[in-house]
Amino acid sequence: MLNPDLITNAHALLASERANYMKLHPKSAELSVKANQHFLYGVPMHWMNDWGTPVPLFISHAEGAHFTCADGIDYTDFCLGDTGAMFGHSSAPVAKAIAAQASRGYTAMLPSTLAPDVGETLSDFFGLDYWQLATTATDANRFVLRWARAVTGRSKLLVFDGCYHGTIDDTEIDVVNGKTVNRASLLGQVYDLGLHTVAVPFNDLAAVEHELAKGDVAVLLTEPALTNCGMVLPHAGFIESLRALTTKYGTLLTLDETHTISTARGGWAKANSVTPDFLVVGKPIAGGLPAAAYGFSEAMAVRMKAAKDNAPAGHSGIGTTLSGNMMTLAAINATLRDTATEAAYLHMLALAAKLETQLNAAIRAYNLPWNISRMGARLELQFCTNPPSNAAEARAAQNDTIESAIHLYLLNRGVLLTPFHNMMLICPATTEADIAKLVRIFNEFLKDLLKGLRNE
Repeated sequence: MLNPDLITNAHALLASERANYMKLHPKSAELSVKANQHFLYGVPMHWMNDWGTPVPLFISHAEGAHFTCADGIDYTDFCLGDTGAMFGHSSAPVAKAIAAQASRGYTAMLPSTLAPDVGETLSDFFGLDYWQLATTATDANRFVLRWARAVTGRSKLLVFDGCYHGTIDDTEIDVVNGKTVNRASLLGQVYDLGLHTVAVPFNDLAAVEHELAKGDVAVLLTEPALTNCGMVLPHAGFIESLRALTTKYGTLLTLDETHTISTARGGWAKANSVTPDFLVVGKPIAGGLPAAAYGFSEAMAVRMKAAKDNAPAGHSGIGTTLSGNMMTLAAINATLRDTATEAAYLHMLALAAKLETQLNAAIRAYNLPWNISRMGARLELQFCTNPPSNAAEARAAQNDTIESAIHLYLLNRGVLLTPFHNMMLICPATTEADIAKLVRIFNEFLKDLLKGLRNE
């Protein structure tokens, strides 16, 4: 349990930093007033207002591991678009590919001459034979769910409490008193999602097998590590056991690697020699442009073709007009071939390991019962002594006031973390100096947070 005096200090710090933010960002404040005339909440997407700042932070340009805001302040970016810019802002190969494609067409609903090369690139990078493109990972998961139900003849979806990072309807659930129910925050939800979705705790193999043994689960959808409820790492052998159980009971296994692509080149599954029935990836694969893909084996391709060929003619409910457009194909090729290289990953992973060590040293120096969870180039600060094993433990460890205070304190000093769960990403352009800056300011925050308190 967190010290009440520490929470009091966090409230005071947060109030002070909110006032400081307004002094530092007069142009962002002006832009917010103007944007509010035409955008809901003054932003193009309402989530852009969920940063805990008094007004949104408007940026003017971004490159590498840095961006500049409307007020001319340079920021070291450890959020990186919540993974969308995980390989850096405006990387040279991607910028060059986009510029070259810009005069050759953007979209035509026809395959680009790059299509064979991009298919080969995806197969080489992730290790699966066949691919289809989507515009977002949410779309890709929605399409995979349709394919899974079509090829298995089953209706149920199995997910874990805490879900995954996307927003397909079927996963927008919570577990309340052991029952799968609609998430209370959903807008406009008109049917019971628990009719076709069931959720169990992460890292609980017995609960998984109990549901799979019923024989009605078409697909199990999960990230290799949960990232939507705070990072929850898999126990040793857990994902491998999911692969075995889904095979045993005729359920398909879908791994969403949109966030866990941080693990290694090719993602967690490839690095750990686990072959899912479907692999979904979005956000970073096109350098930050809207793009996603889902991969599968040749055997699964045969089943999918049979389902499609045996269905009546007409729209399958799978695919959108802009999926696989020419600009996206060019960006994917440049990102996966020339930016997300083995050398880039070696750099990212080494810096992430160093940052983990230094942040944990700061936590220990102040005798705080916190920890840093890490999956490759992705790190997360959590307010518990040991990494959580499931979503319930992750939620119990959260504290909005301290999270917000840390985020705004660092932001006002030129360092951006992801506001929810204080997640950090390392990109190929991140430097030792960037790491040192984050660690220095984090130490300053801890000193101010604990001012007047005895070390616990």
